[in-house]
Amino acid sequence: LGEAVVGELFSKKIVTDLVDLYRVNKAQLLTLEGFKDKKAENLLKGIAESKNRPLSRFLNGLGIRDVGEKGASLLADHFGSLQKLMGATEDELRAIHEVGPVMAESVAGFFRQTTARRLIEKFRQLGIDPVESKRPSGQFTGKTIVFTGTLTRFARAEAERLVRERGGNASSTVSQQTSFVVAGPDAGSKLKRAQTLGIEVINEDEFLRRAGR
Repeated sequence: LGEAVVGELFSKKIVTDLVDLYRVNKAQLLTLEGFKDKKAENLLKGIAESKNRPLSRFLNGLGIRDVGEKGASLLADHFGSLQKLMGATEDELRAIHEVGPVMAESVAGFFRQTTARRLIEKFRQLGIDPVESKRPSGQFTGKTIVFTGTLTRFARAEAERLVRERGGNASSTVSQQTSFVVAGPDAGSKLKRAQTLGIEVINEDEFLRRAGR
């Protein structure tokens, strides 16, 4: 489901909002450029499977301003369900570690919108009401890890996801609660702060060894 396909679905009025994707049928897909039986069936299968994605993925897909993949994970981990998140106040959102006032305002503002609430209700009517499973335990359970500098083996978002998948927290701020810092080339103020606080600093290879990769 690439950008071009989405554009064609909208231009043909087959889709007018996110929920309409779950109502698309094979006959409609076959009217699109480049679609044959197999491609249409594969897309319909993928759309059906996406109904079971966790809350973090759902939130990221909503495109809430100032909420990226990491922010979506923070919110999903804290609230666990869409219903609880929708009822959160800005103060409750700001109280979450690493959710600042800008993100808190964006999230609270998004769910105050009538259009957003109607969209969520449409999802519920289709049986889509995502929750977040408890974070798994692993090599980084109970640890808070900060990345700084240039990572050469993977993107920053992928590294942070690796931490979360192994039970840890990926933070953007070095503090006394930081377990260790992964420093790559061109590391700056975060590395200096870690050294000042006496926090362990490791390189990317050591991080991957500890992650079991």
